[in-house]
Amino acid sequence: MSAPSRILVVKLSAFGDFVLSLAAQQAIRRAHPRAELTLLTTRPYVALAEASGLYQQVWVDERPALWNLCSLARLRARLRGAGFARVYDLQRNDRSALYFRLMGRAKPEWVGTVAGASHPAPEMSARRHIAERERDQLAAAGIAVDDWPDLSFLAGDLSGLELPERFALLVPGSAPSRPEKRWPAARYAELGTALAERGVVPLLLGTEAEAAALQAIVGACPAARDLRGRTDFAQIAALARRAELAVGNDTGPMHLIAAAGCPTLTLFSAASDPVKIAPRGPAAATLQRDPLSALGLDAVLGALEQLARRGQHGRDL
Repeated sequence: MSAPSRILVVKLSAFGDFVLSLAAQQAIRRAHPRAELTLLTTRPYVALAEASGLYQQVWVDERPALWNLCSLARLRARLRGAGFARVYDLQRNDRSALYFRLMGRAKPEWVGTVAGASHPAPEMSARRHIAERERDQLAAAGIAVDDWPDLSFLAGDLSGLELPERFALLVPGSAPSRPEKRWPAARYAELGTALAERGVVPLLLGTEAEAAALQAIVGACPAARDLRGRTDFAQIAALARRAELAVGNDTGPMHLIAAAGCPTLTLFSAASDPVKIAPRGPAAATLQRDPLSALGLDAVLGALEQLARRGQHGRDL
């Protein structure tokens, strides 16, 4: 059989999952260097997908509701009319299974977990990391996946940030609806003070949704600098390459920072499982406490010292 010339990759959300899947997406491109690749994703990840250089086309999935028959019909016509020879379903959920059914009887090859896939993924434990699931899934199609993605395509301009010589990244936010996933701002202020005493300036990353927490940290730790709202994906990756270390909650930017190679410590409560979704990179570690407010500064500093002793880039703390 000839190599498929038109291929669809499905990866809809969320940000952390999308970053974790970039290694699989890059592996698909390496396996099909001359194929026309199209990505089906949601609007927040279009810019990241286009910057990756992996795709000729990036489609926005509006995720029509089942009752919205007109929108479903348009999506069905688009999927069937594109002439895809193969689909890599990296979403692997009920939504992407629906799109498998929309393809009709003359389906393309399908690499995924849906019943009827031409390249079914092997049985997967419910408690396995997303990256490991994707590695097994693509192995069913004869594709090997690297441990983490190459983010060299994200090279943001840092000239306007007036960076200090030595700095660390602190990411105190998370989804506003999940406050239990946040280490208290007072603890981040304590960490920032400890870093500043070691000659490392804490830089705070976040959005306006985290304004109160970031302002509280700066109020208690004047050495900290608030970069709220001033960094895009490419700049976060560029900052990660220069940072001494990063500490943050279970939130999307931590995946980007870890994959860029920064020594990264991600803090987990019982609200999420690091075995399944921890950030991955050459120097990534996690700490988990329930509740997260029970995690003390000494435990965090100890974990950071262990990261430094691994011999990764950056100075010892």
